[in-house]
Amino acid sequence: MTEEANGAGEQQFVVVINDEEQYSVWAAERPVPAGWRALEISGTRQECLAHIGTVWTDMRPRSLRVAMGES
Repeated sequence: MTEEANGAGEQQFVVVINDEEQYSVWAAERPVPAGWRALEISGTRQECLAHIGTVWTDMRPRSLRVAMGES
């Protein structure tokens, strides 16, 4: 199997989330910035973005959803 096929050599990322329940990807080797926390989801950038695409279906910040009476 080639490096490209098995993912070796690709930069690894983690999925991070903030208090407003907004998601992002962050390079795994870097410290997570203040105000964000890492989830237990990691992989290539594309894998992390694919996960975010399935779970982050409402792009409104949490504070806006709460103000509108939603959770």
